[in-house]
Amino acid sequence: MNSLPDALVIGAGIIGASIAWRLSQRGARVMLLDAGRFGDQASRAGAGMLAPGGEVDRESPWARRSVESLRMYPAFLDELTAESEVAIDYRVCGAIEVAFSAQEVEEAARRARAQAELGIRSSAIAIEEARRLAPALAKDAVVGARYYPDDAIVDPRDVLRALRQACANRGVVICENRAVSSIDAAQGRAMAAGSPIAAGAIVLAAGAWSGNLLAGAVKSFPVKGHLIGYDLRPGSLEPILRRGHTYVLQRGSGLTIAGSTMERVGFDASVDPKIAARLHRRARRLLPALLLSSPDSSWIGFRPAVAGDEPQVGRFRDSRVWLAYGHYRNGILLAPVTARIIADEIAP
Repeated sequence: MNSLPDALVIGAGIIGASIAWRLSQRGARVMLLDAGRFGDQASRAGAGMLAPGGEVDRESPWARRSVESLRMYPAFLDELTAESEVAIDYRVCGAIEVAFSAQEVEEAARRARAQAELGIRSSAIAIEEARRLAPALAKDAVVGARYYPDDAIVDPRDVLRALRQACANRGVVICENRAVSSIDAAQGRAMAAGSPIAAGAIVLAAGAWSGNLLAGAVKSFPVKGHLIGYDLRPGSLEPILRRGHTYVLQRGSGLTIAGSTMERVGFDASVDPKIAARLHRRARRLLPALLLSSPDSSWIGFRPAVAGDEPQVGRFRDSRVWLAYGHYRNGILLAPVTARIIADEIAP
């Protein structure tokens, strides 16, 4: 890129890469920077659950955008696949939320009533129907179940591969291992590897690292999450299963993922075998016959959180900087709607 980019996007996770792709579609010259490798942090670690029913329990602007972004996903992926020619593992499989007590049944019903106002569909189903949909479901502990028909799964690694190819096809300059140390909103430039980069617009989408790069922005912090994986027969689990903060889902390859934990321990990237073992026991309570052996893999991700739990998306004050971070557990789900919002503001 011989002249200044029209847009500099900081952070090549699924949020930043989706924004870079959308801006490039509108004719912008885009540079995409990442401190490490393309998509190598929270996006690659995510399970890929597209399920506002498992996250949302009250009215908020981002609750409604979560539902909107889920509806956008099929067209988003169709367009991305067409441009990149990369196959993406995506399936609308539904989700079953199970209850192990009468109190959990009532809590699920209360949450569902609030969700219905947001357009999130669900219905109470008989235990026999739950076991028809998920034959490996625990036989004795379950006392109630609720079905969410619109919940879906996507493999974020496929999405990242497709976004990288689609961005490259449209001339986005991708710079890996080039960390940004600070952003000067007044001057419209970022310091990267000791050198300033100016741009018509700067998009801050560096996940949990974002809030420390720009003076006056809402601070961000990582919430570490452990996940575990089992290499099982493809098709042995169809719907997502969840109870509280425990979920189990299966990708098309048969990789079955259980999650997750929420740990405020800073950027500690170590995998704790004891925590992974506890997560295995939680998952086995849902699927005792399917998850017989210890997991085949375990890993962690840093969810990008902010105070107040609402993503920071939009123009920063009256500057040339736009914010796109703080999506916490829902960055993969919220990528389509976030990219549209930022692209509409920068390149309408």
